This record gives sequence, structure tokens and C-alpha cells, in this order.
Amino acid sequence: MIQKESKIEVTDNSGAKLAMVIGIMGVSTARGKFTRVAMGVGDKVMVAIKKAIPTGDVKSGDKAIAVIVRTKYPTRRDDGSYVRFDSNACVLIDEEGNPRGTRIFGAVARELREKNFMKIVSLATEVV
Repeated sequence: MIQKESKIEVTDNSGAKLAMVIGIMGVSTARGKFTRVAMGVGDKVMVAIKKAIPTGDVKSGDKAIAVIVRTKYPTRRDDGSYVRFDSNACVLIDEEGNPRGTRIFGAVARELREKNFMKIVSLATEVV
């Protein structure tokens, strides 16, 4: 489960290496509601780039939209099985939902297919 101010690694070749979650897309934290919202695989988040390579597309300090592709916290599937990964990771996307990079490193969860991130699924090296 990812929440605000969680640091997650970026697993594409857009130039970013480490990002911090600063907002959640599509979730209300209205007055009187529970404000610590937890996100899982396939959720869109607003991130601030904390570490980036100098020649990359994005720079340190930029804001971007990302989708979470891996979480350490187990995700339950409909068949009763659980899937979890070694790290929390995200992929930077643009306004249409397409990835900003051209390659995606590491495995991604199958739940991205259900949330219509087919371009990320097709670029990934492995779908678990």
C-alpha cells in the first residue's frame, strides 16, 4: 500500500530514478473523511521527482503523473491467490495514459490490464 510521501522507484527510461507521492488521482479526502488513502497496483498518483539522471527527459524537482505497477504489500486476486513484489515501483505517464519512456524494466502486475494500461503491459519485460 502506497500513501502520500511514500518514496517509490521509477522503472522506465524517462530519466527519473526515485519519486515521492504527493497526491492521489481520483480520490476525495473531503472534510470529515478518512484522509490517509492507501493506493495499490493500477492507481494513478501525482509524484515529485526526487532523483533523476542528468540526460533524462525529466529533471529532479519536476511533477508528473504516474501509475503504480508494483507494491510490496500483497494484492489479492479473484482466484484467492496473492501477489507481492520486492519493491514499490511506478511508471511515468502522460495525460492520455501512455508511458513517457520507451522501455519498462522489471515485472508488472496483471491488474494493469484490467485498468486499461495496455501500452505499459505490452512494453513490460514480464507480466506477473
